[in-house]
Amino acid sequence: MITGSAAKPGIMSKKCKVFLSGVVEGFYGRPWTMTQRKELFRREQKWGLNTYLYAPKDDYKHRMYWRDLYSLEEADQLMTLISAAKEHNVEFIYAISPGLDITFSNPKEVAALKRKLSQVCGFGCRSFALLFDDIETEMCAADKEAFGSFAEAQVSVTNEVFLHLDEPHTFLFCPTDYCALFCTPSVPQSAYLNTVGEKLNAGIDILWTGPKVVSQDISVASIEEVSAVLRRPPVIWDNIHANDYDPQRLFLGPFKNRPTELIPKLRGVLTNPNCEFEPNFVAIHTLATWCSYGQKDVSMDGDDQGSDYNPHEALRLALTDWLVEFGKADQPDGARGGRSKREASDEEPMQTDGYVPGPKDNPLYTAEPLTLEDLTLLSELFYLPYEHGHTAVLMLQELHWLRGHSHVAAFGAAGQDSEEGKEWRRRAEKFDDMCADVVRMFNRLSNVPNRIILYDLYNYICDIKSGVTMAKAYVKTLGGQTPHPALALTDDPEPWGFRGGLSGEFQRMLPSHGNRDLFRSPPATRVYTIRPCTPKDQPEVLKIFKEMQTETQQKVELVGDRLVEGHVTPSQNCSLILDDASGVCGYAFALSDAKTAMTKSQYPETMLQDFPSVMAIQIHSRVPDHSTAKRLIEHMLSALRDSGSKGVFSEFRSNDRRMFDFLKTLDVLQVLKVDGLPTNLVIMGTKL
Repeated sequence: MITGSAAKPGIMSKKCKVFLSGVVEGFYGRPWTMTQRKELFRREQKWGLNTYLYAPKDDYKHRMYWRDLYSLEEADQLMTLISAAKEHNVEFIYAISPGLDITFSNPKEVAALKRKLSQVCGFGCRSFALLFDDIETEMCAADKEAFGSFAEAQVSVTNEVFLHLDEPHTFLFCPTDYCALFCTPSVPQSAYLNTVGEKLNAGIDILWTGPKVVSQDISVASIEEVSAVLRRPPVIWDNIHANDYDPQRLFLGPFKNRPTELIPKLRGVLTNPNCEFEPNFVAIHTLATWCSYGQKDVSMDGDDQGSDYNPHEALRLALTDWLVEFGKADQPDGARGGRSKREASDEEPMQTDGYVPGPKDNPLYTAEPLTLEDLTLLSELFYLPYEHGHTAVLMLQELHWLRGHSHVAAFGAAGQDSEEGKEWRRRAEKFDDMCADVVRMFNRLSNVPNRIILYDLYNYICDIKSGVTMAKAYVKTLGGQTPHPALALTDDPEPWGFRGGLSGEFQRMLPSHGNRDLFRSPPATRVYTIRPCTPKDQPEVLKIFKEMQTETQQKVELVGDRLVEGHVTPSQNCSLILDDASGVCGYAFALSDAKTAMTKSQYPETMLQDFPSVMAIQIHSRVPDHSTAKRLIEHMLSALRDSGSKGVFSEFRSNDRRMFDFLKTLDVLQVLKVDGLPTNLVIMGTKL
């Protein structure tokens, strides 16, 4: 142990210390339960980790009400927890965070801090931490008079408390500038960090998150740089698996992008993982594997050591062990779900006593067992903050390609016979299979015996299942198929068709929205133009028209065809083109008096009395935006209404399912019942 006489400020300690490895409970949100923490100690001991830093931001007496002493009941809980940590050879570090409102220069404030930590010391705790992270840097008037800088104020109080506690072997200090991003103008030139490094007692270790709050990489060079300023090696507070900043994200990827050559240059590494306890199995297990490749008792003079640490192999080992946990029924002690002993047994639950379905009855539902492949998929879908897993990237790539090449799947026969069309269908089937794997994984997870793990995961896996289901329906729409009505991409979708709520809408209005997407692609939203048709548009209009005819392959004479082909001139203001960045992608032509284009009495007079006008409309399949098509039709209906028409009809070949279903979702035109109509013809219309 470093004594007060030997440990002078500004001198790097050469005393050998055990490398701190473990977990910091330092996130914002609901703290873990006492039962979960005891389970954490058991896992840490099993995996070779040795430290737990108690620092939950939402524990009132840790941060907001730091002056308040613990009640008898709270004291009993903490004593039990500290004792449990000792039983599993885990160093329990109690952290307190007074920085929200402490007056550093007030002796009563310092006395209150000492009194609080002395109480915890009486619980059997021998290791402590003072945290000054995530606070305002402006000092009050009294502190400005007493100290030359914010750093001096923090260092003064920290040194005094350290000595008051008789210089505990482990005492951590979290600076306000705890990552390189916060240092002005740089780490070496930071006045704050230089003051801390120079004046903080050398027996006190300093927490550091790396280049950023959530650091993608932590290099040896960056640690050497900050160590020189701090005059001691830091303890890494690692936020790579933290998710308290985004309730829609969970991180199940491996501990990575931290070379094990760092270990001799650090005092320790503590992971601050997901808010949900059970999913942290992977984060903590892979950290333990990483630590196992370095020295367990690291001298501050230790030489760099290489390793064969492989994050992918570490992840496989973690998921293999986690799979066993999924198969365990909930524990019957009441604290882990409250299930009875009978419910917690390893026997397969029976759906009903002795029921055997008959030969024509539905078979009993049998849950498929969860597999290692399922957990691997789960991890790849919820990987790391700066990186998607392999399968997630592949799904995004396929969807991006399918969306960008949807024109080749636009019109049945022509598209199916082309090589591009065959490739599109092959890749659409591949994407469909990947979506099915996600749904299968969800179903298997939903039926695991260990409901406690499931409940921590459920919101996330439900969300991703919904997302891929919508993507799957979208691809079917691009391919000319009709998805389930609940999944139709309309301008009036069900609530599950749009994500994010108010927060999502705010983000979409910000200029930075999407610029940090892990998979970069052009935005799905396209710019469309509705304009009058010109003679130059005729070739593109006929191209779409002929592709549609090739798709339907039905020889049916339509009045609207004569409008499109130019045999009949549309009424004034009744020829419209829909454009996107690629050119013409739709058209609408109308004639206020359909009879003038008929060569014979094609339709009953009773129909033409109510629907005297005819409209020909076609939308290319590369247009997924139903609201755009609706605007095109409404423009045309407005022009016909201005001409005095009281109704309009449109004709469709009965096997033109894509266009027929597309228009049905718009709820603008309705199918008309027309006597004597050929079976291969469908009439839709609306009154004006």
